[in-house]
This record gives sequence, C-alpha cells and structure tokens, in this order.
Amino acid sequence: MTPAPAAARALAASALSLTTLLTIAACTAETHRAGLPAGVPDETTATASRSAAPAGKQPSAAPPAGLNEAQARAALITELDLGEPWVPTRGVATWRDGLLRAQVEEDAAHCQKLMDVLYTEELFGAPAGTSAVTTLDDAYNGSQLRYQVAAFRPGDVDRTLQWLRTMPEACGEFAARTARAGTQGVEVEELELPEAGDARAAVRVTMTGETADGEPTYLTVDLAALRVGEDTVTLTNGGYGEVAPEVTRGVVELGADRLAEIRRQGRLEV
Repeated sequence: MTPAPAAARALAASALSLTTLLTIAACTAETHRAGLPAGVPDETTATASRSAAPAGKQPSAAPPAGLNEAQARAALITELDLGEPWVPTRGVATWRDGLLRAQVEEDAAHCQKLMDVLYTEELFGAPAGTSAVTTLDDAYNGSQLRYQVAAFRPGDVDRTLQWLRTMPEACGEFAARTARAGTQGVEVEELELPEAGDARAAVRVTMTGETADGEPTYLTVDLAALRVGEDTVTLTNGGYGEVAPEVTRGVVELGADRLAEIRRQGRLEV
C-alpha cells in the first residue's frame, strides 16, 4: 500500500529525525559491559508462541476489528527506518532465557506477572486477530528491539495499560531468581512516552547481579505499548549495553504515526 504523497513525506521526515536520534544515541552508548545478546528468530509475519501466562485479560474468541495482514506488515518499523547500527536479527538473545526467565521472591509475588510478560513478550496475551512482528539488533552494542503490531479489543488494552502504569509503584524494587544467573535485583521505573496514539504506557526494568562465575550482570529492558483505535504496538528494547530511552520514545512516536496513517489509508480504500 502506497501512502498519499503528503503522508509519505511526513513519515519520511519522522523516520529521518528518528535515524538522527538513533545515530546520536549509538555514538554515546556504553560498550564496555560484557555480553552481546543477539536477536530472536525472524518472525515478521508470525505471532510468537509462548508458554507463560499473559498479563492482560485474554481476548474473546471473536477477533477485534483492525488491520489486515498486509496492513499490519506495512505498519512495522524496519532497519531501513532506524538506519545504522540496526540490522535484521541474528539469533536468539542469550539474556532472554538466562535472566528474564525468573521467579520472584515470595514477598514480591504480585510482580511475577511483570517478569512473565518480559519473558513472553505478550503484554496483551496472544493476539486473537491480525498481528505482525519483527526483531532488530543493534550491531554496535548488542541491544535488541522487538516490535509487534496486533489487534486487540480497546477495553482489554486500556485495562492492561493501566496495570502497566502501576508497576513502578507496586513493584519498585524486588529480587528474582533467574534460570542461569542466580538471584538478581530488579528495579522498575516509569518511562515517559510522547503523546502518541490513543493510549500508552511504558516501564524501564533493570536487573543487576552476578553470574555463576562471579561476572557482574546489568540488563536493561524497556517495555512500551500504545493503542491506535483497535490496533496496538508493543515494543521491547533491551540489552546488556546502553539502552537509550530516546530510542524507545522515538520508535513509539514513529510507530504511532505510521499505524495511524495506514489505518487512515485503509478507511479511504473501503
């Protein structure tokens, strides 16, 4: 689908400004931390299948209205939008199973849902309707960005976004036993997003501790989501190196603009 010329110029300008932002962020990134997480398998048109329980309310059997498959794929953010150092994913992230697959301590049992969401990357549960997802790697510092467009019922989405907004205060700091790196300290902070879409929320989660060999660990993961009508964008941006919040914010803003434009073009074609 080809956007109208004015819309195309607006999207191109947004992409250009985001590329500039990402380049600046990459130049200032800290690259001395150990570990180079790769990406997850290419799943541009497939929905990831995860075993852990989703955070949000399961959508009903009837799929919500939203984009068709071609529109959902067109709404994805790609390495062409972000520019260097972002490239298509190269494999499974080592920290996903090593750190995010974790069990919280008993005094923070209410935070288990958040850890499950970080691991499964299914904030709203498995999509009942159309979805598309892509994963990119930062070739400079090994960060990984996963971007999903999917249709969910707005009421379910808004309730889950409200739950996500409560996590910094409800969880704050707690301990979690990881699969491969022992007990880690976990900190949850609010991540402010630009006024994009109809509703939005984001948190920044950091995990610190040591590996079994005594090597220090420091993982940062941004989890952000927004709704535009019946469609959502869910984004995770994480890694052992520097994870610039400006990247998460820029991708969210560009993604909201692109999703809104594709929805508008879809209505014009009906």
